[in-house]
Amino acid sequence: MSGRKNMVVILGLTASVSLIVSTVSALFISYRDRRIFFRLLNEDCGEMAEYAAFDFLDLYYRRNIMILTVFFLVGMSLFFLTFWYRNEMENRRIRALSANLEQVNTGKAIILSATGEDDFSKLEDEIYKTVTYLYQTKDAALQTKNEFAENLSNIAHQIKTPITAISLSVQMMKQEFGSVHLKQIEKQILRLTHLEEALLLLARMDAEAIRLQRKQTDVFTLLVLAADNLEELFAEAKTSVHIPELGEMMVELDPDWTMEAVMNLMKNCMEHSHEGMIHCSYAQNPLYTEILIWDDGEGFAKEDMPHLFERFYRGQNAREGGIGIGLALAKELIERQNGTIRARNQEGRGALFEIRFYSH
Repeated sequence: MSGRKNMVVILGLTASVSLIVSTVSALFISYRDRRIFFRLLNEDCGEMAEYAAFDFLDLYYRRNIMILTVFFLVGMSLFFLTFWYRNEMENRRIRALSANLEQVNTGKAIILSATGEDDFSKLEDEIYKTVTYLYQTKDAALQTKNEFAENLSNIAHQIKTPITAISLSVQMMKQEFGSVHLKQIEKQILRLTHLEEALLLLARMDAEAIRLQRKQTDVFTLLVLAADNLEELFAEAKTSVHIPELGEMMVELDPDWTMEAVMNLMKNCMEHSHEGMIHCSYAQNPLYTEILIWDDGEGFAKEDMPHLFERFYRGQNAREGGIGIGLALAKELIERQNGTIRARNQEGRGALFEIRFYSH
């Protein structure tokens, strides 16, 4: 509380305590004087005079008791009222600080109250300093993130130019010589092209340039379209996808980017499948919509499990030519849509990806 409010509390407590103490003291003195008066009257005037004065003094004493009782009650009321006032002022300050913290949580600047110095002023100052530091740290982190995304984008564009030139030269050389070494060069150029595309996509995601357009989408349709887009790749790898039709299940998400994430998971399963089969399943409850994608391979290596969704991480059994970005992209795209993704091994059934899109 401020100095003025503290003064009000001090005066209130002083007045109430003084009034209570004075009332009790007056009551004690009145009772003592009454005893002394009757003793002296009994000694001087005898028993009959004592009875004659008793009625008068008793009436006078009762009147004093009533007056002193009123003063005592007033003092007690003032005492409790002062404490109530103090608690109310503290509660107001606490509510004001809570409101400031809520404004911080919603991204608004903290508003300092102009109540002067009180018991909460130091706490308020520390909150303000902490929030200011957090805002500065956030701005610095955001600036660093934007600079990183811009640099990543620039690198990707710089890579694109020599790749295009080399690719054209290789195509011309293949027509004249048809060397096996040229095919290897072409394969590496294709890998660099995929890397350049991935870097551009990462730059857009880091700069939050990708705007997800969420709308009601059927899960079965989403899985089928993802498999259709990989049809040529699956045909080359002699892999098929089993997607059961379990009825219409609608979920709110961006169909294009979610399909991109699902395609990355299917490609990962294709690379590790033994019998050339990828399985999909899905279910829905009031809390979330679940999508399962798994293969019939050996599963993930134990050492790879903590790093599967890290950017540019390539596991022990990763195929040649991969750049280790597909699972990281899938994770970011899913989590930006109120979803989660988890990878685990199924005993005797290979590796499984578990996706959940939550309703709230």
